[in-house]
Amino acid sequence: MSMMEHLDHFAPLAARYDGFILDLWGVIHDGVTPYPGAVDCLAQLKRLGKRTVLLSNAPRRAHVAQAAMRGMGIADDLYTGILTSGEATHRMLSNRLDPFFARLGTKIYHLGPDRDRNVFETLPLTVVDSPMDADFVLNTGPDDLGSTTDLESWEDVLKACLAAKLPMVCANPDLEVIRGGRRLICAGLLTQRYEELGGTARWIGKPDPSVYDPVIELLSVPKPRILAVGDALRTDIAGATAVGLASCWILGGIHAEELGSDPAVIDAAAATAGLSPIACLPAFVW
Repeated sequence: MSMMEHLDHFAPLAARYDGFILDLWGVIHDGVTPYPGAVDCLAQLKRLGKRTVLLSNAPRRAHVAQAAMRGMGIADDLYTGILTSGEATHRMLSNRLDPFFARLGTKIYHLGPDRDRNVFETLPLTVVDSPMDADFVLNTGPDDLGSTTDLESWEDVLKACLAAKLPMVCANPDLEVIRGGRRLICAGLLTQRYEELGGTARWIGKPDPSVYDPVIELLSVPKPRILAVGDALRTDIAGATAVGLASCWILGGIHAEELGSDPAVIDAAAATAGLSPIACLPAFVW
């Protein structure tokens, strides 16, 4: 295991790399507002001519995520590119090149809020109201009508999808997220439960290696010169590791409560996960 550097600022890392894959939720913003210093950090990287691609497990199209960021005061010109798991899902539902997607059929049951319908609504699919009428289920997370904190309340819907033998597409592999200080469950947790019940699912987004190919292409920087930055060990750090990229772990996101600021606890958490990010930082600040 290589030693993880415990840093307070991102600037020393910026000098060592030319391209950066940045997680969005947990690094740049918390779903409501940008983290203090994060926008400045993007601006500093831009000033140095560094290339940055935002890679998010958000279950919505890239242009929708961009519009939300604009609303938070994060300008489009602060980064080189953006890819969301919703965008990747949209592409795969559209081109059907992947064997799993090729077999899906066209009748879709959407498990998720209306605001995520942009992932599929321009595609030649028929939306149905009941799992029994569907060919597959697209899971973008708990919808606004049900609980966003209680997994058990989704059991009936998952069992209905299972009874209909629906393959599930998971458009957000995150298990949970912190939004404006509250811990909410995500599509990944529902998918995990669906698989436990015996359902078939395909996860789109980090840590799946295939989601990194278009990002590395967008960066057009040699792999040893790329650093991935994220707050979640399971998705951001594991995903980067799987494709042979160096990673930096931001501690202020999903793991903040359990970690605190004790370096020994932080090192042990990474080691237990079998991961060795090159550095960790309390937050994405210059």
